[in-house]
Amino acid sequence: MKVAYDVSERRACRVLRLSLSTCRYQSVKDGQAALRMRLNELAATRIHYGYRRLHILLKREGWNFNAKRIYRLYSEEKLGLRRRKPRRRVACRTRVDRPEATCMNDCWAMDFMHDELFDGRRIRLLTIVDLFTRESLAIVVRQRFRATEVVKALDWIKQTRSLPKSIRVDNGTEFTSKVMDRWAYESDVTLDFSRPGKPTDDAFIESFNGSVRAECLNENWFLSLDDAKAKIESWRQDYNEHRPHSALGGNVLNLAHKFERWSLSC
Repeated sequence: MKVAYDVSERRACRVLRLSLSTCRYQSVKDGQAALRMRLNELAATRIHYGYRRLHILLKREGWNFNAKRIYRLYSEEKLGLRRRKPRRRVACRTRVDRPEATCMNDCWAMDFMHDELFDGRRIRLLTIVDLFTRESLAIVVRQRFRATEVVKALDWIKQTRSLPKSIRVDNGTEFTSKVMDRWAYESDVTLDFSRPGKPTDDAFIESFNGSVRAECLNENWFLSLDDAKAKIESWRQDYNEHRPHSALGGNVLNLAHKFERWSLSC
Protein backbone atom coordinates (compact mmCIF):
# COMPACT_ATOMS: atom_id res chain seq x y z
CA MET A 1 0.00 0.00 0.00
CA LYS A 2 2.75 2.45 0.94
CA VAL A 3 4.69 1.80 -2.26
CA ALA A 4 1.72 1.51 -4.66
CA TYR A 5 -0.25 4.56 -3.45
CA ASP A 6 2.53 6.61 -1.86
CA VAL A 7 0.78 6.94 1.50
CA SER A 8 2.01 6.89 5.05
CA GLU A 9 2.18 3.75 7.18
CA ARG A 10 -0.50 5.11 9.54
CA ARG A 11 -2.98 5.79 6.70
CA ALA A 12 -2.31 2.40 5.07
CA CYS A 13 -3.02 0.62 8.38
CA ARG A 14 -6.23 2.63 8.86
CA VAL A 15 -7.49 1.67 5.38
CA LEU A 16 -6.62 -2.02 5.93
CA ARG A 17 -8.06 -1.91 9.47
CA LEU A 18 -4.73 -3.20 10.80
CA SER A 19 -3.50 -2.18 14.22
CA LEU A 20 -0.43 0.02 14.00
CA SER A 21 1.15 -1.80 16.97
CA THR A 22 0.71 -5.11 15.16
CA CYS A 23 2.35 -3.71 12.05
CA ARG A 24 5.32 -2.38 13.99
CA TYR A 25 5.70 -5.39 16.30
CA GLN A 26 9.16 -6.94 16.45
CA SER A 27 9.63 -10.42 17.86
CA VAL A 28 11.42 -10.71 21.19
CA LYS A 29 11.49 -14.51 21.06
CA ASP A 30 14.71 -16.16 22.25
CA GLY A 31 16.57 -17.78 19.36
CA GLN A 32 17.91 -20.54 21.69
CA ALA A 33 21.49 -20.03 20.47
CA ALA A 34 23.06 -21.91 23.39
CA LEU A 35 20.64 -24.80 23.04
CA ARG A 36 21.22 -24.99 19.28
CA MET A 37 24.99 -25.05 19.83
CA ARG A 38 24.80 -27.86 22.39
CA LEU A 39 22.39 -29.83 20.19
CA ASN A 40 24.84 -29.59 17.29
CA GLU A 41 27.71 -30.73 19.52
CA LEU A 42 25.80 -33.80 20.71
CA ALA A 43 24.64 -34.67 17.20
CA ALA A 44 28.24 -34.46 15.93
CA THR A 45 29.48 -37.03 18.46
CA ARG A 46 26.36 -39.26 18.62
CA ILE A 47 25.84 -39.45 14.89
CA HIS A 48 23.29 -42.27 15.06
CA TYR A 49 21.09 -40.60 17.68
CA GLY A 50 17.77 -39.10 16.65
CA TYR A 51 16.10 -36.17 18.35
CA ARG A 52 14.45 -38.33 21.04
CA ARG A 53 17.74 -39.69 22.38
CA LEU A 54 19.38 -36.28 22.05
CA HIS A 55 16.46 -34.89 24.08
CA ILE A 56 17.24 -37.41 26.86
CA LEU A 57 20.92 -36.38 26.86
CA LEU A 58 19.96 -32.71 27.06
CA LYS A 59 17.58 -33.37 29.97
CA ARG A 60 20.42 -35.09 31.83
CA GLU A 61 22.48 -31.92 31.41
CA GLY A 62 19.70 -29.75 32.85
CA TRP A 63 17.99 -28.41 29.70
CA ASN A 64 14.29 -28.40 30.65
CA PHE A 65 12.64 -28.35 27.23
CA ASN A 66 10.07 -30.75 25.84
CA ALA A 67 10.72 -33.08 22.91
CA LYS A 68 8.69 -30.93 20.50
CA ARG A 69 11.04 -27.98 20.85
CA ILE A 70 14.08 -30.23 20.45
CA TYR A 71 12.52 -31.69 17.31
CA ARG A 72 11.88 -28.21 15.88
CA LEU A 73 15.47 -27.12 16.48
CA TYR A 74 16.71 -30.51 15.25
CA SER A 75 14.85 -29.96 11.99
CA GLU A 76 15.86 -26.31 11.61
CA GLU A 77 19.51 -27.21 12.10
CA LYS A 78 19.13 -30.00 9.50
CA LEU A 79 20.60 -32.63 11.80
CA GLY A 80 18.50 -35.52 10.50
CA LEU A 81 20.60 -38.26 8.89
CA ARG A 82 19.61 -40.54 6.05
CA ARG A 83 18.92 -44.10 7.06
CA ARG A 84 20.32 -45.36 3.75
CA LYS A 85 23.64 -43.89 2.82
CA PRO A 86 24.29 -43.21 -0.87
CA ARG A 87 27.01 -45.28 -2.46
CA ARG A 88 30.48 -43.92 -3.13
CA ARG A 89 30.05 -40.99 -0.84
CA VAL A 90 32.30 -39.79 1.94
CA ALA A 91 30.71 -39.17 5.33
CA CYS A 92 30.20 -35.46 5.76
CA ARG A 93 30.57 -35.45 9.54
CA THR A 94 34.09 -35.03 10.90
CA ARG A 95 35.56 -35.70 14.31
CA VAL A 96 38.29 -33.81 16.07
CA ASP A 97 41.40 -35.81 16.94
CA ARG A 98 40.98 -37.80 20.12
CA PRO A 99 43.34 -36.80 22.94
CA GLU A 100 45.83 -39.38 24.12
CA ALA A 101 45.31 -41.12 27.45
CA THR A 102 47.35 -39.36 30.12
CA CYS A 103 47.18 -41.76 33.07
CA MET A 104 45.95 -45.13 34.22
CA ASN A 105 42.15 -45.57 33.89
CA ASP A 106 41.90 -42.38 31.86
CA CYS A 107 40.54 -44.12 28.77
CA TRP A 108 39.70 -47.72 27.87
CA ALA A 109 38.72 -49.28 24.57
CA MET A 110 36.67 -52.37 23.79
CA ASP A 111 35.68 -54.27 20.68
CA PHE A 112 34.38 -57.63 19.48
CA MET A 113 36.14 -60.46 17.63
CA HIS A 114 34.88 -63.69 16.08
CA ASP A 115 36.31 -67.20 15.85
CA GLU A 116 35.19 -70.85 15.64
CA LEU A 117 35.52 -74.05 17.65
CA PHE A 118 36.80 -77.23 16.02
CA ASP A 119 33.25 -78.27 15.07
CA GLY A 120 32.38 -74.98 13.37
CA ARG A 121 30.43 -73.41 16.23
CA ARG A 122 31.06 -69.69 16.31
CA ILE A 123 32.31 -67.83 19.38
CA ARG A 124 32.66 -64.13 20.11
CA LEU A 125 35.35 -62.36 22.11
CA LEU A 126 34.95 -59.05 23.94
CA THR A 127 38.36 -57.41 24.29
CA ILE A 128 38.90 -54.57 26.79
CA VAL A 129 42.21 -52.68 27.12
CA ASP A 130 43.61 -49.69 28.99
CA LEU A 131 44.99 -47.26 26.39
CA PHE A 132 47.63 -45.80 28.73
CA THR A 133 49.14 -48.89 30.34
CA ARG A 134 48.48 -51.08 27.24
CA GLU A 135 47.10 -53.69 29.64
CA SER A 136 44.52 -56.23 28.54
CA LEU A 137 41.86 -55.88 31.21
CA ALA A 138 39.69 -58.76 30.02
CA ILE A 139 38.95 -61.03 27.07
CA VAL A 140 35.46 -62.39 27.61
CA VAL A 141 34.57 -65.45 25.51
CA ARG A 142 30.93 -66.38 24.82
CA GLN A 143 28.91 -67.88 22.02
CA ARG A 144 26.78 -64.74 21.81
CA PHE A 145 26.72 -61.31 23.42
CA ARG A 146 23.97 -58.93 24.40
CA ALA A 147 24.36 -55.51 25.96
CA THR A 148 23.66 -56.98 29.39
CA GLU A 149 26.68 -59.31 29.07
CA VAL A 150 28.88 -56.32 28.17
CA VAL A 151 27.67 -54.50 31.28
CA LYS A 152 28.35 -57.58 33.44
CA ALA A 153 31.91 -57.77 32.10
CA LEU A 154 32.54 -54.11 32.96
CA ASP A 155 31.02 -54.53 36.42
CA TRP A 156 33.28 -57.53 36.98
CA ILE A 157 36.35 -55.40 36.18
CA LYS A 158 34.94 -52.66 38.43
CA GLN A 159 35.34 -54.95 41.46
CA THR A 160 39.15 -54.72 41.29
CA ARG A 161 39.76 -51.56 39.29
CA SER A 162 38.39 -48.04 39.03
CA LEU A 163 36.26 -47.27 35.99
CA PRO A 164 37.71 -44.91 33.35
CA LYS A 165 36.58 -41.45 32.35
CA SER A 166 35.75 -42.66 28.84
CA ILE A 167 35.55 -45.87 26.81
CA ARG A 168 36.18 -45.90 23.07
CA VAL A 169 33.77 -48.14 21.17
CA ASP A 170 32.43 -48.62 17.67
CA ASN A 171 28.78 -48.31 16.63
CA GLY A 172 27.80 -51.93 17.25
CA THR A 173 24.31 -52.59 18.57
CA GLU A 174 25.65 -53.83 21.92
CA PHE A 175 27.39 -50.49 22.52
CA THR A 176 24.63 -48.20 21.22
CA SER A 177 21.86 -49.93 23.18
CA LYS A 178 19.79 -48.26 25.90
CA VAL A 179 21.19 -50.71 28.48
CA MET A 180 24.74 -49.61 27.75
CA ASP A 181 23.78 -45.95 27.65
CA ARG A 182 22.09 -46.18 31.05
CA TRP A 183 25.09 -47.99 32.59
CA ALA A 184 27.47 -45.33 31.28
CA TYR A 185 25.26 -42.54 32.65
CA GLU A 186 24.92 -44.13 36.08
CA SER A 187 28.66 -44.95 36.22
CA ASP A 188 29.71 -41.45 35.04
CA VAL A 189 31.57 -42.91 32.04
CA THR A 190 31.56 -41.29 28.60
CA LEU A 191 31.09 -43.62 25.61
CA ASP A 192 33.29 -42.25 22.83
CA PHE A 193 31.92 -43.62 19.54
CA SER A 194 34.07 -43.92 16.44
CA ARG A 195 32.83 -42.93 13.01
CA PRO A 196 31.15 -45.75 11.06
CA GLY A 197 33.62 -47.44 8.72
CA LYS A 198 36.61 -45.70 10.32
CA PRO A 199 38.63 -48.28 12.33
CA THR A 200 41.53 -45.82 12.46
CA ASP A 201 39.51 -43.80 14.99
CA ASP A 202 40.45 -46.50 17.50
CA ALA A 203 43.71 -47.81 16.13
CA PHE A 204 45.10 -49.38 19.31
CA ILE A 205 42.23 -51.79 19.92
CA GLU A 206 42.45 -52.84 16.26
CA SER A 207 46.18 -53.44 16.70
CA PHE A 208 45.55 -55.40 19.89
CA ASN A 209 42.90 -57.53 18.16
CA GLY A 210 45.44 -58.24 15.44
CA SER A 211 47.85 -59.55 18.09
CA VAL A 212 45.11 -61.73 19.59
CA ARG A 213 44.33 -63.13 16.14
CA ALA A 214 47.93 -63.79 15.12
CA GLU A 215 49.37 -65.01 18.44
CA CYS A 216 46.41 -66.80 20.01
CA LEU A 217 43.44 -67.59 17.77
CA ASN A 218 45.47 -68.69 14.74
CA GLU A 219 47.86 -70.75 16.87
CA ASN A 220 45.31 -72.74 18.87
CA TRP A 221 42.66 -75.37 18.20
CA PHE A 222 39.68 -74.93 20.51
CA LEU A 223 37.86 -78.15 21.40
CA SER A 224 35.12 -76.52 23.49
CA LEU A 225 34.03 -73.16 24.86
CA ASP A 226 35.78 -73.88 28.20
CA ASP A 227 38.95 -74.86 26.34
CA ALA A 228 38.81 -71.57 24.41
CA LYS A 229 38.34 -69.59 27.62
CA ALA A 230 41.31 -71.29 29.29
CA LYS A 231 43.72 -70.85 26.35
CA ILE A 232 42.71 -67.26 25.66
CA GLU A 233 43.02 -66.31 29.34
CA SER A 234 46.46 -67.93 29.46
CA TRP A 235 47.53 -65.87 26.46
CA ARG A 236 46.12 -62.70 28.05
CA GLN A 237 48.15 -63.21 31.21
CA ASP A 238 51.27 -63.84 29.14
CA TYR A 239 50.52 -60.66 27.16
CA ASN A 240 50.31 -58.61 30.35
CA GLU A 241 53.20 -60.16 32.28
CA HIS A 242 55.80 -61.45 29.82
CA ARG A 243 55.28 -60.23 26.27
CA PRO A 244 57.60 -57.31 25.28
CA HIS A 245 55.85 -54.30 23.79
CA SER A 246 57.46 -52.05 21.20
CA ALA A 247 55.30 -49.09 22.30
CA LEU A 248 56.90 -49.40 25.77
CA GLY A 249 60.47 -49.65 24.49
CA GLY A 250 60.53 -53.44 24.68
CA ASN A 251 59.34 -53.53 28.29
CA VAL A 252 56.65 -55.81 29.63
CA LEU A 253 53.41 -54.86 31.32
CA ASN A 254 54.46 -55.74 34.85
CA LEU A 255 52.94 -53.90 37.78
CA ALA A 256 56.08 -51.96 38.64
CA HIS A 257 56.35 -50.58 35.12
CA LYS A 258 52.65 -49.73 34.95
CA PHE A 259 52.68 -47.77 38.19
CA GLU A 260 55.94 -46.08 37.20
CA ARG A 261 54.27 -44.78 34.02
CA TRP A 262 51.19 -43.80 36.01
CA SER A 263 53.19 -41.80 38.62
CA LEU A 264 55.23 -39.99 35.97
CA SER A 265 52.12 -38.85 34.09
CA CYS A 266 49.76 -38.13 36.99
